[in-house]
Amino acid sequence: MSDPTPLDLHSTQNSLPMALIRARERLMGPIRDMLSHIGLTEQQWRILRVLEEFGPMDVTQLADKACLLLPSLSRILRGMEEKRLIERSADEADRRRQIVEIADAGRGLLQDNVVQARVIAEQVKQQLGTEKTRQLLALLGEVERMKP
Repeated sequence: MSDPTPLDLHSTQNSLPMALIRARERLMGPIRDMLSHIGLTEQQWRILRVLEEFGPMDVTQLADKACLLLPSLSRILRGMEEKRLIERSADEADRRRQIVEIADAGRGLLQDNVVQARVIAEQVKQQLGTEKTRQLLALLGEVERMKP
């Protein structure tokens, strides 16, 4: 038998987690369209961008910076290595650690699509406005730094 007392939850329209998900989906639509044309997933695109920006790194750092769980990352990296988008090697100081770096093919994919990615980002910035974009990034940074 169900409890007749309604749960004391905010409506989904006033739920911060739901609002963040809806906003993410809105922003990712054009990016997903771009990625589907080049045969990459969102996760693969993030990995390439992180490696291009920060250089070679170990798998744990990459998972953190690309916002991926380690088990998922391991599977994704296998496919990316097969496509020659990334290269993996053992860390010389600690052979148990794997170092991942972007390969020429991965860098080429980024270079071939940087203009379109920038256009998408600029469209969002134009619709939201420069100041609101800056404020939103600052607020999201605060949320990211909150203690769990």
